[in-house]
Amino acid sequence: MPAQQKALFLTAKHGDWAVGTTDIPTPGTGQLLVKIHSTALNPLDWKIQAYGLFIENYPAILGSDAAGTVEVVGEGVEGFGVGDRGFFTNSFGTYQQYALSNADVTAKIPAGMSFDEAATLPVGVATGATGLFDQHADDNAQLYPPWEDGGRGKHAGKSIVIFGGSGSVGQYTIQLAKLAGFAPLIVTASLRNADVLKALGATHVIDRTLPTDVLVEQIKHAAGAPVETVFDTVSSRDTQNEAFDILAPTGVLVTVLPDEVDAEKKNAAPGKKVVHVVANVNLPQKRTAGISLYKKLASLLEEGVIKPNHVVIVPGGLSSVPVGLEKLRNGQISAVKLVVRPQESV
Repeated sequence: MPAQQKALFLTAKHGDWAVGTTDIPTPGTGQLLVKIHSTALNPLDWKIQAYGLFIENYPAILGSDAAGTVEVVGEGVEGFGVGDRGFFTNSFGTYQQYALSNADVTAKIPAGMSFDEAATLPVGVATGATGLFDQHADDNAQLYPPWEDGGRGKHAGKSIVIFGGSGSVGQYTIQLAKLAGFAPLIVTASLRNADVLKALGATHVIDRTLPTDVLVEQIKHAAGAPVETVFDTVSSRDTQNEAFDILAPTGVLVTVLPDEVDAEKKNAAPGKKVVHVVANVNLPQKRTAGISLYKKLASLLEEGVIKPNHVVIVPGGLSSVPVGLEKLRNGQISAVKLVVRPQESV
């Protein structure tokens, strides 16, 4: 194994992307060093570049989703060996050829699943899972996890609404909500993706382009009863306010971006709750839920109750990441996940 690797750097706040070299890290206790074969692209990365969010130290390596082979096993790790195929999200950056992962929130890739497919899973699944089913934190709906004993079908007969069903987070949230028994399971999306989303478990697909009053009325009609849980995977100001209008008087709205619901609406409905989920399973406050989820992920995939996103490969290795991120920024991607193969970098 070489001492250095290729990596994609964001060179400065609001800066350019550049492929360079960096040292290959050494895993610490409880960690794995993984050779990354596939990394998926997420909208957050272009937002970090465009708006200067979150990152203060540059140059920085971004990227959150990865799948690859274990190269080095750190001290204290059980259940993994060199050569095992696994997928993970991390706080160390996946836009590089090798990265560290915490073994207790890394899952093995089932036989028959490609690295590309596996790379679509980590952030999407974790966001849906910890947004709805993390009973160890307060930034979510705090429902009982469907992957735990007694969790399947536990919410049968209850409705849920998911804004942005076509995205990666939306698709995984649909599958988790179905596993939990939610029905009606209502999503907003482009109608061209209706068949895909219904195959994943949606019972109703509402046109996301409808005027707000029509959208809200159609969702309420489909639900047939007050909606206690809404998950907004888009989380624009408009979608958050639409989602808040749909909620039952004591319902919970889960967002993936900070709360932008109008203050007057919240003052008029003090029983409604808005929570902004932070889905990084490597954070101390998320680790318990993350470990619980990752213990069961491989078996859920083998069973077929969780299916990976459809994949579109962006050729050219790490240098092609900015091309893919620009497509995400321009709204050119729908119902698929863009994936890059770092080992193809030249």
